[in-house]
Amino acid sequence: MFGIKFGGAKKRDEPEGVYLTARLNARVQPIDRGDHFEDPLHDALEKAGIGAVTGGGTQLAEEPAGIEYCDLEVRVSDLSDVNLKAITDKLEDLGAPKGSKLILDANGPNSEGREIPFGKFEGIGVFLDGQDLPEEVYEQSDINHVIEEMERLMGEKGDFRGYWEGSNEVALYCYGPSFEAMRDAIQPFLNEYPLCQGARVEQIA
Repeated sequence: MFGIKFGGAKKRDEPEGVYLTARLNARVQPIDRGDHFEDPLHDALEKAGIGAVTGGGTQLAEEPAGIEYCDLEVRVSDLSDVNLKAITDKLEDLGAPKGSKLILDANGPNSEGREIPFGKFEGIGVFLDGQDLPEEVYEQSDINHVIEEMERLMGEKGDFRGYWEGSNEVALYCYGPSFEAMRDAIQPFLNEYPLCQGARVEQIA
């Protein structure tokens, strides 16, 4: 099942134009991808009259990463610097993580197979032990409480953007301006809450 994309967006009406891929270094599920990036970018491009989002996908990775990245398929009227900047600026406003990039078709006009890096936010992954904690911990703890408390503690420092459930771990993904600020905000809670015993914390963007 690994190495495939799932949750492709429904295809929209596609007038003629030039196509590119916005590859987001974001570990988000299809619904979250649509809510946080795909739909707002589509609306912004249509409002500006320069293009539309025509589809998308989320790339799975082997455990423990779970999700590798997500793609947005974008149609624009042309590959002018103005249009490309409009896309990257909007995605950065929406919280695109560092390590994201626009991928231009090598066969497209004026593209030369370029990749344009963008992204400002950093990411934190909290990997919870889903197998080896005492049974009463799983019975008495609530992962929704973990998510809510992480969001409360981070405040404006970061936002919960998605999750992934593997065979041994459950990963919670958050993004914000600073990995260190998010980590420092939630670490005391992770140290105390039973379900977070032994949790791994990693920078993912």
